[in-house]
Amino acid sequence: MDNINNKKRPRERKAAPQENDEQLIIGRNPVTEAIKSGMTIDSIYVNPEAGGSIGHIITLAKEQGIVVKDANEQKLSKMCRGASHQGVIAVGACAEYAEIDDIFAAAEEKGEEPFIIICDEIEDPHNLGAIIRTAETAGAHGVIIPKRRSASLNYTVFKTSAGAASYVPVARVANLPAAVDELKKRGVWIYGTDGAGQDYTGVDMRGAVGLVIGSEGFGMGRLMKEKCDFLLRLPMAGKITSLNASVAAGIFMYEIVRQRRAAKG
Repeated sequence: MDNINNKKRPRERKAAPQENDEQLIIGRNPVTEAIKSGMTIDSIYVNPEAGGSIGHIITLAKEQGIVVKDANEQKLSKMCRGASHQGVIAVGACAEYAEIDDIFAAAEEKGEEPFIIICDEIEDPHNLGAIIRTAETAGAHGVIIPKRRSASLNYTVFKTSAGAASYVPVARVANLPAAVDELKKRGVWIYGTDGAGQDYTGVDMRGAVGLVIGSEGFGMGRLMKEKCDFLLRLPMAGKITSLNASVAAGIFMYEIVRQRRAAKG
């Protein structure tokens, strides 16, 4: 990561049982029935060359908005430790994904300005879990992640978040820049974390805030950076010029908490 530098009530979000680290559903019939039942599925891994009913499973998944990822036989066998997968494995989600409206409803219910964390391609599930955990403790109203090139609500995220993923609405969107545009239309100021930004302590963040945390290796993407109203950085006094994404996110989140408390007197 760059040196960072009609009203709707929130849904009740329950964690799925923790049977294993990934909560895998293995094989064509089990995956098909899981999709049809409406079970919360994070993603489906398929070997498109497996033939047969694989095409039908892909169609069902896409109709439900489930992310479908191609995987070869070797990857599938490794995921299920050699069990008979028949070319398809589904990964259960640890909590239901929310909608952006749910995040605004959570803020309205508390009588607070929206405080939203936007994760731009945070691919390490430990980082995403830690960010969600800090977001919950800091009183953020929700987290937004992209469908692609991002960690998702799997069981590693759930464990790392210490269960916070059950309490913080996490919205997964197909187009993150478009989601940011929606936030801006609804009165949210967007603060990006980037080494070229202003010292974070000198920036007023007391209103409706969308805080963008960039990817571990490359920071925010160019388009996301252009969408930001403000760019923030952390001063670096040592020889290391960057921080872990979740550590940096925590510092920024608690600066927002500090400013909001100071404003209340």
